[in-house]
Amino acid sequence: MTGWRGARYPAGMGHVEVGHLTYVLPDGRPLLNDVSFRVGEGVKAALVGPNGAGKTTLMRLIAGDLQPVEGSVASSGGLGVMRQFIGSVRDGSTVRDLLLGVAPPAVRQAAQRLDEAELAMMERDDEKTQLRYAQAISDYTDAGGYEFEVLWDTCTVAALGVPFDRVQYRDVATLSGGEQKRLVLEALLRGPDQTLLLDEPDNYLDVPGKEWLERQLKETPKTVLLVSHDRQLLANAADRIVTVESGNIWIHGGGFATYAEARRARNERLDELRRRWDEEHAKIKALVNMLKNKARYNDGMAAAYHAAQTRLRKFEEAGPPEVAPSEQHISMRLRGGRTGKRAVICEQLELSGLMRPFDLEVWYAERVAVLGSNGSGKSHFLRLLAGEQVAHEGVARLGGPRGARPLRADPRASRPARPHPGRDRHDRARQAQERGDEGAGPLRAGRPRGRAALRDAVRRSAGPAADPAAGAVGRHAAAARRADRQPRPGQRGGAAGGPGGVRRHGAGGHARPVVRRRLRPLPRLRRRRHGLRVARAGLGRVARGASPVRDPR
Repeated sequence: MTGWRGARYPAGMGHVEVGHLTYVLPDGRPLLNDVSFRVGEGVKAALVGPNGAGKTTLMRLIAGDLQPVEGSVASSGGLGVMRQFIGSVRDGSTVRDLLLGVAPPAVRQAAQRLDEAELAMMERDDEKTQLRYAQAISDYTDAGGYEFEVLWDTCTVAALGVPFDRVQYRDVATLSGGEQKRLVLEALLRGPDQTLLLDEPDNYLDVPGKEWLERQLKETPKTVLLVSHDRQLLANAADRIVTVESGNIWIHGGGFATYAEARRARNERLDELRRRWDEEHAKIKALVNMLKNKARYNDGMAAAYHAAQTRLRKFEEAGPPEVAPSEQHISMRLRGGRTGKRAVICEQLELSGLMRPFDLEVWYAERVAVLGSNGSGKSHFLRLLAGEQVAHEGVARLGGPRGARPLRADPRASRPARPHPGRDRHDRARQAQERGDEGAGPLRAGRPRGRAALRDAVRRSAGPAADPAAGAVGRHAAAARRADRQPRPGQRGGAAGGPGGVRRHGAGGHARPVVRRRLRPLPRLRRRRHGLRVARAGLGRVARGASPVRDPR
C-alpha cells in the first residue's frame, strides 16, 4: 500500500512472526536467546514478564528500531507502533508531529517535504520554489495526507474535544499523559494498519479511558501485540499470553484468568525435568568412573569405557533442561518522618486554568487517592505539594513536627518556604495551637525545662552582657600579662619550677613546661593521670641524682 487512497488492507489479515531471534546488549550480556513465536490474524496477544526481561526490546526488534544478532522478523497488513514514551513527550513537538509519528512512512515523508517547501516559499517566491511547492502538495495528496487529516480531526474531537485545525500546532507538552495516550490510540485503532504494537497503552489513562481501551481491543478485528502490567486489562482483552522469562519465550494459549495456574504447573514440570536430568547425569558419571577403574586391570573393558565416555559427552552437549525462573518476592519499605496532626492543609486552593477553589485537610496516617479525568490537574496538584513550580492561588501547606511548612505562591519559587522553628517552649506551644493539634493547652508562663532550662542556667552564670569595647581591652590586657610571665634568657627555675611555670634541669638546662590542666583539652581523668606521671618522672630523676639533661644547642 503506497497511500491510504490505494487499496486498503483486508480487515484481520495482519500477523507477526518471530523466528530464532537472538539479541545481545551493548555491554555483551545476552538478553534474548533463540526466541520464536507467532501471533496470527486477529489475535490479541499480551507480552508479559518481569521488569528488565526484554519486552520493550522485543517490541523494538519487531518494529525495526533494533537489529538482532540472529533470527528474522516478518509481519503483514501494515505495522502501527505506539512506543513506551508516549504520554511523557516534552520535546517541544506539536500535536501534528505526534500524529505524523504514528502514520505510515509514506505520509511522514510527504509531510516532511511539504513542510520544507512551505518554508522555502516564505524565504523566496521564484518560479522554481513555486514548482517545488506544487510538487510537494501533489505528493502529499497522493500519499493520502489530506485523508489522514480528516481522520485526525475525528481523533482530536474524540480525545480532546477540539477539531484538528485548532489544535494541530499546539505544544504536546501542554497535554496530560492520558490525553497523549488517548489521542495516539484513537489514531492507531482508526487507521489503516492491521497489525498494532502497543507498548503499555494503559499507562496514564484514567478509569473511563481504560474501560474504553478494553472495549476497543475486544471489538477491533486487527492483530494486536501489547505490553501491559494491568491484570484487569489482560484478563478482559488478551486472547493469549506470551511470557518473556530468563531470555526465553513460552506461550499460554488461554487468557490471563488461567495464566497463574499454567505458569505454576510449567515451573513444577521444569523442576521435575531438571531433577531427572541431574540424576541421569550422576548415573552416567558413576558408570564412567566404574568402567575406568575396571579398564585399568582388564583390557576387555576399554571399549565399554570409551563408549561410556562418548555417551557422557553427548549427554552434556545436549545440556540440561530450562531452569524454572525464581519467584519474585517484593516488599515495599515506605519510611518517612512524623508529620503534624494535619499533614496537608489547602485553603481556597485553585490551580490556574484547571480547577475551581477547594479546601482540603489530610490528617496523619490517612490514605488518600487523587482521582479525576485526564487533564483535570492531578499531577499538577501533587507537584505543587512536592514544592515544584506550579501556578496557583490560595494556600497549600504541609504539616511537620515543627509546624506547617507553607508553599510559596510565587510560581517562580523553586523551593517551599520553611519558617524558622521556635526557640523556646512558648513558641512551640503557640505553633501547636495554630496547627490545631490535640492536647495543645493555653500558653502558660512556667519554669522552662530541658534545653531551655540549660540555656537559662548558662546565661545566669555568665552574668550581665559585657560591652564589646571593654571585652577587647580585657583581651589585650590578658595577652600582655601572658607575655610578662615568659622566662627571660638565662633565668633558672627551682626544683618546683621557675616563675612563669617553667622547670629547669640544672644549670644551663633547657626549659620544660609544667603540664597544667587548663592548657590541654583532654578529659579530666586523663589530665590527672598525665600530670601525675610527669611529676613522678621528675621526682624520680631528682631522687636518683640523675645528671641534668643539657640543652642540645
